[in-house]
Order: sequence, then structure tokens, then C-alpha cells
Amino acid sequence: MKKSHPVRRAVLAGAATVSGIVLLLSLKPASDPGAASAAGGAAPPAAAEAPQGGRGAGTGTVTGDAADTQYGPVQVRLTVSGGKVTAAEAVQAPKGGQSDQVTADAVPKLNQAAVTAGTADIDAVSGATYTSAGYKQSLQSALDKAAAAGSADETGAGGAAEAGGAAEAGGAGQGTQVLTGDVTQTQYGPVQVRVTVSGGKITNAETLQAPKGGRSDQVTADAVPKLNQAAVTAGTADIDAVSGATYTSAGYKQSLQSALDKAGG
Repeated sequence: MKKSHPVRRAVLAGAATVSGIVLLLSLKPASDPGAASAAGGAAPPAAAEAPQGGRGAGTGTVTGDAADTQYGPVQVRLTVSGGKVTAAEAVQAPKGGQSDQVTADAVPKLNQAAVTAGTADIDAVSGATYTSAGYKQSLQSALDKAAAAGSADETGAGGAAEAGGAAEAGGAGQGTQVLTGDVTQTQYGPVQVRVTVSGGKITNAETLQAPKGGRSDQVTADAVPKLNQAAVTAGTADIDAVSGATYTSAGYKQSLQSALDKAGG
């Protein structure tokens, strides 16, 4: 009888071990699925909250760096709305002598090309190689600044909505027209405006002629960009005169109105 006790203890110990293993196996499935669910459930919300784009919704004006050319500096200013270039103007361009004629011919074409392309990848104007190269260089710097500010992200986005709004506002023609106003004589020299109208909306305004020489050079350089921008923003000739440029502003508005009359309002 005494020899049977070790055997009994071994049997009892084995039974206890088996019971413990069964108990552990029965508890483990209850914890693992819950842990897996908690680990996997947090990732989708984080991905859903990640911002997607969202830049370039507002309207802003950005001026590129001046590019020096053989005939003088060229500097471009852009208006960007909804990530799209809506207006371009040369605030500086070669002038004096033959350069006046070259600038008057080339700059409007370069401005229009910049708006149409929305990039600096535009063709040079024949007979204005240096001006075209300087324009493209300044244009690229303006685009870079707009992109850095989040103004020109995905250029062209929102164009359809903008075109629809323009059609409702203007109603005169769905294509693109480039219209030149009559020359207006002022006390300090002639003023002439050219506008680009697309979908019934002014998308670009530029000054082909403005007073020059002496003090007029500074007045023109300061006033013309502001008048051009005001024309695009207002979409009409009902714009404010620039302080210190009363005669130039009056001539600008008169030429602008004649251009708009040619566009049918």
C-alpha cells in the first residue's frame, strides 16, 4: 500500500496539468480577436482625416522677379484665381526707340499666351526674342511664388465653374475675344486699352499706350498695373481713378469703355 502513493500522486499531477492546458486554450480565443480588432480599427480614420489638396481656392496677385535682357528689364505680374491664371501683365518691359514698337506688339501676345497656357511654356514672339525670353523667366518666377503660396496648385482646376459664372454674368459670347479700345487723348499723352474677354468676362486688360517721358514714366509705371487689375476685377469701366494719375485714369476708363462696347457690353 505504501508503494502505491507515488503513482497516485503522479496521476493526480498529470490530470491537473491537462486541466490547466484546457483552461488556457479556452481563454485565449476570447482575447486575441479583440486585440486584433483594436489594432486594425484605428488606421482607417487616420487615413480618412488626411488632407487631400485643398490649396489655391482664393484669388491673389503675384509679381515675378525682374529679368534683365539686352534691351531692358522684363517683369510679369499674374492674377491667380481658384488655382488658374486669369490675368497676366508686364509691369516692366523694354522701352525707348525701336523697343517701344517691339514691346507694344509682343507684350499683349505674351500676356495672352500666359493666360491660355497657365505655364511659362509659351512660344517666343517673332521679332522679340530677348523680350520673350525675359518674359518667360519672370513668368516662371511668378508661377513659382504662386505655387509656394498655395495659390496655383493644379492650375486649371475650377475653370469650368468659373466659365459658367462668367457666362451668367456677361452673357455676351462664349468664345474668347481680344478687343482694342479707341485711343484717348489726355493732357499728358494718349491712352489705349486692350482687353481679353472670355465667356463674357474680362480675363485680361493691358495698356497699349500710356503717357511717357519725364515724370509721366513714373506715374504710368505706378498707375497702369493698378488700372489693369481693377478692370479685370470689376469687369466694367466703372473703376476708381488711381491717386496721382487722374488724367491717365480718365483716359484709361474711356478707352476701356470703348473696348467693352465693341464686345457688346
